[in-house]
Amino acid sequence: MNTQEIMDMDQKFVMQTYGRQKLALSHGKGVEVWDVEGNSYLDCFAGVAVNNLGHSHPKVTLAICHQAQRMIHCSNIYYTQEQAELAQLLTQISPHDKVFLANSGAEANEGAIKLARKFTGKGEIIATDNSFHGRTLATVTATGQDKYKIPFKPLPAGFKHVPYGDISAMMGSLSEDTAAIILEPIQGEGGVIIPPKGYLKDVENLCRQKDVLLIMDEVQTGFGRTGEMFASQHEGIQPDITTVAKAMGGGYPIAAVLANSRIAEAFQPGDHGSTFGGNPLGCAAAKAAIEVLLDENLVNKSKEMGNYLQKKLEELKSKYSLISEIRGRGLLIGIEITMDCSQVVKKACEKGVLINCTAGKVIRLAPPLLINMTQMDKLVNVLDEVFAELS
Repeated sequence: MNTQEIMDMDQKFVMQTYGRQKLALSHGKGVEVWDVEGNSYLDCFAGVAVNNLGHSHPKVTLAICHQAQRMIHCSNIYYTQEQAELAQLLTQISPHDKVFLANSGAEANEGAIKLARKFTGKGEIIATDNSFHGRTLATVTATGQDKYKIPFKPLPAGFKHVPYGDISAMMGSLSEDTAAIILEPIQGEGGVIIPPKGYLKDVENLCRQKDVLLIMDEVQTGFGRTGEMFASQHEGIQPDITTVAKAMGGGYPIAAVLANSRIAEAFQPGDHGSTFGGNPLGCAAAKAAIEVLLDENLVNKSKEMGNYLQKKLEELKSKYSLISEIRGRGLLIGIEITMDCSQVVKKACEKGVLINCTAGKVIRLAPPLLINMTQMDKLVNVLDEVFAELS
């Protein structure tokens, strides 16, 4: 089928919940993808920061193929070696020692909220304005953007929001019923917003003083995306709970709630569960993906390539007045411009580069961590051409 035929079929049979680009992708390899007509594109959005290893990484695809021949699913009624090994690996690379495996970032955040309430016996969760934590009823309520939740009222009780980066507002929001604070170390969907220096540490200290749990939502920022394995490590944060997903499985859907033993013990058999969470296939994919990150030193490469990209983008900023700010860490970078950025996305796509527009005026760049210098220069050159056309 060609692109139009696929679009027509989608319109007829699929619920229209996505604002899709008029592009039907067929396959990918590394940083490149191809559409059904055979045109190639440089993928600098990586499936919403999922494909940190690019597309079809050979070690991940081999692990998936091998595991699919052995066992895909058996349920959590039984033990599997793949799940135990992945959990051990996650504790080795994170500041936590217990793991609950799920399927998506929203599921992980739901699990974190449940764990915080069960451990503390309290109900209130404090989140921040402009945040994004998922699309289930609880996580969309935790999300600090009305556009995602107003259509779905009534929403669950027990959530409160304060401005991101304002420690005084956070302090003033605490009550006797506060179970936890949930934060993104960088607000991705909100426009790649970097917190003020010291803010995350101040929140951590506040949590310790007030005996409140700190949940760090690393769904988008985890697994090397920002130049550290987890973005909270930029400020030496020790969360009580960390949620991860997206890049964890190298493209396969899998997620986790990571917690410290003292807190994790609050969950007893029957308190929480997931039919597909931690299935052998997902665990094999995630274990392979994490091992590639470590073996190929991609976390450090993310930092180095991110610094290079930011330098090049600052050069564009000095050249074009429509660029108001460049911000980010590692290979999660936002370019804020003075106009709606959908035209930038469209023109870049026409020139063979896939990027994303978020928060209206922010171009979000999240290329695979294995992007090379030639590909990075192509991205910058295409942006240069697009900005020249729009200026």
